[in-house]
Amino acid sequence: MSDAVITRVNGPVLQVNAPSGLAMLEVVLVGPLRLPGEVIALSDTTATVQVYEYTGGLRPGDTVLATGAPLAVSLGPGLLGGVFDGVLRPLHATPVRLEAGSATAATAERTWSFIPAARAGEELTAGSVLGSVRETPAIEHRVLVPPGGGGVVEWIAPAGERRASETIARVGGAEVTLTQRWPVRRPRPVRARLPAQAPLVTGQRVLDLLFPIAHGSTGAIPGAFGTGKTVLLQQIAKWCDAAVIVYVGCGERGNELAEVLEEFEALEDPRSGRPLLDRTVLIANTSNMPVMAREASVYTGVTVAEYYRDMGYDVVVIADSTSRWAESLRELASRTDELPAEEGYPAGLSSALAAFYERAARVRTLGGELGSATVLGAVSPPGGDLAEPVTAHTRRFVRSVWSLDRDLAYARHHPAVSWRDSSSRDATQIALWYAEQDDPGWGERRTRALRLLTDADRIESIAQLVGADSLPARERLALRFARLLREAVLQQSALSANDQYTSPAKQRELLGLVLAAHDRLSALLASGVTIAQLEAVDLTPILRARHDTPPDDAAAVGDIGRALMSALDALGASQ
Repeated sequence: MSDAVITRVNGPVLQVNAPSGLAMLEVVLVGPLRLPGEVIALSDTTATVQVYEYTGGLRPGDTVLATGAPLAVSLGPGLLGGVFDGVLRPLHATPVRLEAGSATAATAERTWSFIPAARAGEELTAGSVLGSVRETPAIEHRVLVPPGGGGVVEWIAPAGERRASETIARVGGAEVTLTQRWPVRRPRPVRARLPAQAPLVTGQRVLDLLFPIAHGSTGAIPGAFGTGKTVLLQQIAKWCDAAVIVYVGCGERGNELAEVLEEFEALEDPRSGRPLLDRTVLIANTSNMPVMAREASVYTGVTVAEYYRDMGYDVVVIADSTSRWAESLRELASRTDELPAEEGYPAGLSSALAAFYERAARVRTLGGELGSATVLGAVSPPGGDLAEPVTAHTRRFVRSVWSLDRDLAYARHHPAVSWRDSSSRDATQIALWYAEQDDPGWGERRTRALRLLTDADRIESIAQLVGADSLPARERLALRFARLLREAVLQQSALSANDQYTSPAKQRELLGLVLAAHDRLSALLASGVTIAQLEAVDLTPILRARHDTPPDDAAAVGDIGRALMSALDALGASQ
């Protein structure tokens, strides 16, 4: 279309006169540099366009060309290990400081070793596997019949080196390449959405034991600056049992995100011993990059996750942070004169958050495989105000909330996940799953641990008034074991080789050891042993167990527990 022209430039938002008409969410190319933009509002022959690049130099009268298609990205081999901008254009490399406008299209196509898995004459449906390429040593990239496709395989390429744009099969009269285009705002289709079942094992004890999340579920990590969100997210990315990680750096400061990317390059995948980037896609849209690309970056990230989910993988999307994404929505709304709601955010903020988290799911893919996409969003409320709109709306839509507490962080209790403000709606289903896996006591242990922490919080408020020594013996015992639970189980060091990850079996033994010791000392107290004698019992072995035993050595923790129980039995026998 050549009759569409710019009539007004307002930062990244343009007013366009288009007599021949444009469509909502249609991508257009703006000005002499053909900057990509997206139609976000229509009124008669006037269209409002948001541009995904710096708009300096644009002026009224510049032409606008329609593409006839919505914002879409190219999905194919080469994503893993790469760094991309908010609309999935590759960055040259991981720079020391990410600069605006540094995203460029790839100039040379890499070749991939294609191995066919189908035969000519075979009839396939959408989502069926045509073949594979070894994208990285950690992940096999499965080439699928695109959604909406299917039919008889008329021709398929033999094994050999293929370029990303090269046709590798003809199915039902349509040519299939190693890559496919997909609109980022449209969820990829599946055969069925399935209920949450197995837990996403993060290796972080406070999450796995108290506030678990299931594969295909959603979680939020709200916390003020300095509470450890980035470290916790890195630990989840490194140790969780998902096959693919999609990390979206959304609106963070450029130097901070550059450091995150450098750390990801240095992280070692504990599964393979190779760099963690071999199974990670990094999407970087910093605060000094075009703000409108930030708005699209979370949709780009979840679209990439759905792509690998459709191959039958479990994928985790980490969005850091959704607060910066919401700020881009607020800026866009202000430039389009939309009526503001709470704190200037658009009235559709809650709907946008709901639509984003809704794309998380455990599914039966079109090809019949099981896959999942789990979405975790960090929330950075200004001033640590957890009642502000982004945090409040996010809590409504996610299944797990891991709220980070500033006081815990300043007390060097890491991860600083608050047991008062955190929650998990997946816990009931996960307890049933553990019961089917021969661990019927998982739910009871979780309930007892939370009750112990809650009771201790209540007792501590009383102790501040009357003094701990004035409390009844049973309450003094509860205070001691709540502190032991926090220090021996919930605290975890990201710098310790033995403590940065804990297997589910060792987690079970550690929590069971604390609860068993509490039961034994409570029984001794009831039998006449004085509280002074019980407070003199050395519980240091429990405190040291997490450091002194390997990450997956549950048996060693069990040995420590049996030795301690024997010592407590001897104490009871001596009375």
